[in-house]
Amino acid sequence: MGCNELCVGMREVTETDRQVRLDKWLWAARFFKTRTLAAQAVNGGKVQVHDSRVRSSRIVQLGDILRIRRGVVEFTITVLGLSPFRRPAVEARLLYEESEQSVQLRQEAAGMRALLTAGQAMPAKRPDKRDRRKIREFTRKDEEPL
Repeated sequence: MGCNELCVGMREVTETDRQVRLDKWLWAARFFKTRTLAAQAVNGGKVQVHDSRVRSSRIVQLGDILRIRRGVVEFTITVLGLSPFRRPAVEARLLYEESEQSVQLRQEAAGMRALLTAGQAMPAKRPDKRDRRKIREFTRKDEEPL
């Protein structure tokens, strides 16, 4: 009883062991921290397979093209491997390949976000009581007094 491929425990891998749900694959590939978050993203339309909405129970197959949106970041990837287990990030990265166009778009978007926030400095401390009064006075300047 030899294991040519991946073994689960001490038994040989069967066809059902090679089938991985989309939400479980997204979790194993480390796109989402929990399976629940992955399932919510799929059901919310944030994950598409071949440019169509799918359910979280869909079985992932090798060669599937996934579009994944996490906040403002979007990934376009091709599935290269299947794993029902969450492994270290180095191993999880081997499960997919991101397209060159996707990498370029993400880098451009990150640069634009950096430019938008370049002139804004975070305050050194939280506003105290006097500062809060000034802020309230400034923001309510256009309102009519009661």
